[in-house]
Amino acid sequence: MTIIAAADGSALGNPGPAGWAWYIDEGCWHAGGWKNATNNRGELMAVLDLLRSTADCGEDLKIYCDSKYVINACTKWLPGWKRRGWKKADGKDVLNKDLLASLDEELRGRAVEFEWVKGHSDHELNEAADERARAVATAYQKGTPVPEGPGFVPAGTPETSGAAPEVSAESAGSAEDTTVISCRVPTAVADELVARARARNIHPQQFLADLIGRSLETE
Repeated sequence: MTIIAAADGSALGNPGPAGWAWYIDEGCWHAGGWKNATNNRGELMAVLDLLRSTADCGEDLKIYCDSKYVINACTKWLPGWKRRGWKKADGKDVLNKDLLASLDEELRGRAVEFEWVKGHSDHELNEAADERARAVATAYQKGTPVPEGPGFVPAGTPETSGAAPEVSAESAGSAEDTTVISCRVPTAVADELVARARARNIHPQQFLADLIGRSLETE
């Protein structure tokens, strides 16, 4: 099975308030952004977050993207940039090398296909990702809550609302019963969570789930 998604970025002013988003369907998408960044950073981050979010699903990935820069970076340019110490052929630093180095790591061993689509051409998935990336950029511009979405919800996962999920007597205590939740944390906290998870060689989502479980046990 192949997961099919679109990834996009948006910057109001470029640089300016910026957002990124990836979209699979109405129940499975994620978005984020910054107070000030470029469109290219948004495009790169959308792909990076999609790769991280689907890292443990065991499925191939097809990504629709309207940025030839991102597609060429991920499929053609990364090996040369990395070999030259993240320098371009003219010796200057590669722009966005922090995100590119992370993409290089996340792409390793993954079966990923990129397909370019023209922006604003009524491609359903691309338009959905673009709308969500722009909504985040607009939220940062206006200082309103950022619409982050539900995150990655594997196919077949029961839908849940914002209320606490109902647990039947038959399913209570089963180790396989899980619910996907999403919350906002400061970027520094998220970076620290990722760093600690990688130090333990586990996925950040699993590390966070373990932290929550231990916290509830000691509360």
